[in-house]
Amino acid sequence: MEQKTQERRKKLICELVEDELYVPMKEKELAIFMQVKPEERAELKQILDELLAEGKLQITKRGKYLKGDGKKQDEELIGTFISNSRGFGFVEIEGREQDLFIPESGVNGAFHKDTVRVELLKEQRGKRPEAKVVAILEHAVNRVVGTFEKSKNFGFVIPDNDKLSSDIFVPIERSKGAVNGHKVVVELTDYGDEKHKPEGKVIEIIGHINDPGVDIMSIVKGFELPTEFGEKVLNQAERMNKEVSESDREGRRDLRDVMMVTIDGEDAKDLDDAVNVCKVGENYHLGVHIADVTNYVQENSALDREALNRGTSVYLVDRVIPMLPHALSNGICSLNQGVDRLALSCLMTINQKGEVTDYEIVESVINVNRRMSYTEVKKILEDEDKETIAACEELVPMFKLMQELSGILREKRKKRGSVDFDFPENKMILDEAGVPLEIKPYERNTATKIIEDFMLLANETVAQHFYWMEMPFVYRTHDMPDPEKILKLGTFINNFGYFIKIKTGENEIHPKEIQKLLGKIEGTAEEALIARLTLRSMKQAKYTVNCTGHFGLACQYYCHFTSPIRRYPDLQIHRIIKEQIRGRMKEERMEHYKAILPEVAKHSSEMERRADEAERETEKLKKAQYMESRIGNIYEGVISGITAWGIYVELPNTVEGMIHVSRLTGDYYYYREETYEMVGRDTGRCFKLGQKVRIMVDDVDRLSKSIDFLLAYDEEEE
Repeated sequence: MEQKTQERRKKLICELVEDELYVPMKEKELAIFMQVKPEERAELKQILDELLAEGKLQITKRGKYLKGDGKKQDEELIGTFISNSRGFGFVEIEGREQDLFIPESGVNGAFHKDTVRVELLKEQRGKRPEAKVVAILEHAVNRVVGTFEKSKNFGFVIPDNDKLSSDIFVPIERSKGAVNGHKVVVELTDYGDEKHKPEGKVIEIIGHINDPGVDIMSIVKGFELPTEFGEKVLNQAERMNKEVSESDREGRRDLRDVMMVTIDGEDAKDLDDAVNVCKVGENYHLGVHIADVTNYVQENSALDREALNRGTSVYLVDRVIPMLPHALSNGICSLNQGVDRLALSCLMTINQKGEVTDYEIVESVINVNRRMSYTEVKKILEDEDKETIAACEELVPMFKLMQELSGILREKRKKRGSVDFDFPENKMILDEAGVPLEIKPYERNTATKIIEDFMLLANETVAQHFYWMEMPFVYRTHDMPDPEKILKLGTFINNFGYFIKIKTGENEIHPKEIQKLLGKIEGTAEEALIARLTLRSMKQAKYTVNCTGHFGLACQYYCHFTSPIRRYPDLQIHRIIKEQIRGRMKEERMEHYKAILPEVAKHSSEMERRADEAERETEKLKKAQYMESRIGNIYEGVISGITAWGIYVELPNTVEGMIHVSRLTGDYYYYREETYEMVGRDTGRCFKLGQKVRIMVDDVDRLSKSIDFLLAYDEEEE
């Protein structure tokens, strides 16, 4: 039987069994119903067996076929165990939409991040599938960072990671002389069991918990972030030319006479993008020039292997852990003012509608006219500051063109449905000892939007170019949200009088619906809350070798091309771009990239997640420290989350704390999940998401990075 016929019959059978009027049939009954000829019965049996194996069909004891449960036959349920501090956990299984819930009784000694084999429980009580761990296949955690506590004849380490619920026992002879309050790295020698705690030995003393910088370094060690570069890597970086040589310029487009600028934050040191704009007739000519890092980081060199291992630079509250050594990232690769630099340039012609009508991607040599900050450009375009305008007189007309073009590009993205989450960001000001002094808001302005718009367009243009060339590539993709999360979001926003349109029968949503919702809530009291809940309903963007589109940007083609100093995927695709430009992308190189890119994309996504988590943890820590000196203070905040164990309140400075359900006095409160409310059983008093409340800072736990609030007294009296 032909493949097309087979696929058509597969689809027909699936549609049949999914119909609500379908009555389960045996194989013979299906054959008669589908008018299968006798000589094709064997092929029908083969199709049914394949659908059973794929989990699209199930078969009863009496041999009748019905709709499958999605679980493949004889499928080994193997995944990653994610522990919870309260004893239970979850198992993530690749390719399975929903995680499995593991009750405390079913954990069976599994550690956070272990690879485990699980078995579904016969009795399913909750909405999420429940399972138990039947085998631990591989331990992922072999080192733990925590606080050392000494007893008379032994010590123990309290893990910083709250997903590790058990202390680590340390024999006194293996404590390396650690004392109470030392932050240490302990290597596990025994993972323990139901009767025994895990056991380990101290391999590094980071410092005392009260010493400056030890808190952040503990997080760095906990996430196993590499802090030092090896000698071989540093030597390679130091041997690089400090200036662009004549041989480097050969064969490149000479753009040194083109007026261009870099626009970054005041404290930025690794400048990897420069821009220029001019206008010819009705069209804009935009140049986005990106540092040609691959000229200095050769494939499979020590520098390249280290960059791949790190995957990304990590930006913590008090330091940056770079992907490349400073000799490169702040030196020859950085597009510093007034010096020749090598670049990859995306030169685009854009019409009045914001459409790219023509473009070139070329190897170039550039010379940046001026290094500008976001603040300076804002002063020129928004504040019309005379002093700044006078200092940059020859550049002002170009900045005004940039503002024009940025507005056109932003409007075009808006029309197609691009989602723009404009959350208030903050910057922490620390003293020399790392103590937080101030949490300042960091606002997007005209200048930040200009650079954002230009980088998005360059990324999109490059991705589309290489997609149609059918070349191995690394894309930045963002999948459509889970239907279940969107339905829950829809239910919640109905409480505020908003709604989102979902495709009937498909449970799919167009990004324009999210954009419309964000537009409707703009300026309202519930804006921050609904925007945050909407963001949580989205999937995470990731790196892939398949171009499946970017939901949030409402575009089909997208990649990361503009930051090769701090992101490995950008560095990787620069190599592909250059090989294509130079005509070297032959069959052998195509096969090479097809072989390595899936792992590059997967590893880069994982390293990005690790960096994000480490950044969040350092922020939580410093926010907790900041609130330590403010215990007893009263603030007004907004309820940002409600769970069965308490109410989360966010303050205007983005600090979040929790009022435990047991501290809600005057009634017995319970959590109403379907409406995300905390309700008093006797009084009927109700706490809702987005509601303003006055709180008092009650306690701070620096170890768990948690902040406890109480309702302010006048609030309770009301």
